Amino acid sequence: MTITLEQAIRTRILNLAKERNITINKVATLSGLPHTTLLFFMNEETHDPRISTLLHICEAFDISLNDFFNDELFDGVKAE
Repeated sequence: MTITLEQAIRTRILNLAKERNITINKVATLSGLPHTTLLFFMNEETHDPRISTLLHICEAFDISLNDFFNDELFDGVKAE
């Protein structure tokens, strides 16, 4: 399956939250990001999150950026 990088990132965030049984709002709280930053991205109101934003999200899940992107979701990513 081919998906965009944005779609893969959103799906990965949702999957990690589901695995940990936490909401997207809780992810924002744990990451220290403004709730609107994460919610706007998740609702497709903003695009292309900064790598620093992804790092904060990874910190909320207690994983590295490498762990975040080490998922089969990213195997089929295509350029947007």
